[in-house]
Amino acid sequence: MRRPLLALALSFAALPAFAAMQAKPVEWMVGKDRFSGYVVYDDTSEAKRPGLVMVPNWMGVTEDAVARAKAVAGTDYVVLVADVYGKGRQPANAGEAGKLAGGLRGDNRTALRARIDTAVATLKAQAGSAPLDAEKIGAFGFCFGGSTVLELARSGAELAGVVSLHGGLAPGAKSATAAAVKTPLLVLNGADDKAVPDSDIVAFEQEMDGAGADWQFVDFSGAVHCFAEPSAGSDPASNCRYDERAARRAYRMMADFFRERFAL
Repeated sequence: MRRPLLALALSFAALPAFAAMQAKPVEWMVGKDRFSGYVVYDDTSEAKRPGLVMVPNWMGVTEDAVARAKAVAGTDYVVLVADVYGKGRQPANAGEAGKLAGGLRGDNRTALRARIDTAVATLKAQAGSAPLDAEKIGAFGFCFGGSTVLELARSGAELAGVVSLHGGLAPGAKSATAAAVKTPLLVLNGADDKAVPDSDIVAFEQEMDGAGADWQFVDFSGAVHCFAEPSAGSDPASNCRYDERAARRAYRMMADFFRERFAL
């Protein structure tokens, strides 16, 4: 029986049991700037499999992000954990992360789009060294990463699919939606997320309809920002906290979405 995508997503602390799971560093250039990340996959089989670009939350490429990518990859995917800040630009705290992410998701998102687009190209280029089917590529992201992968769709990129988990929805004022959104989207949102007002949801749905997008939007009752990330903790006063019920359902929905998109 095929192991479902993200079957270990809620227990990735146990990942050392994957003796064959690889996390190989990779670097790439966007203009004069260097970026770095990890290509993650299980090497027990040489069978080609689809690839997913994963954009972490605003803390960037951390050990937690790599562990999450291993849980996603399993034996079914090759995952690129993508850096969009630049090599050596690792935020030490939420304040620094906010400044780095804020500088990319403002009104003009040209730089952000160029960086995530190059990350996709970087993943495709791994076909010679990883068991990757470069014709089958998708992307997903958490929080700021969710916002980032939505920019792939807005840019007119053609991927198998994109999933945003508790990402921001508002577009940049100077980065207009493409005339046609060609990548199917699944947006997973916390219904009580104070960072995503109802007005943003309505505007996003209208934006996607206007672009002819194939989109799905799911609200999880009681969930707030960061609901799919155990590392967010459970502070009831915080708008960034883990919700086990919502996370479990969200991962299953993402698994089904990519399975359908890749005909697995």
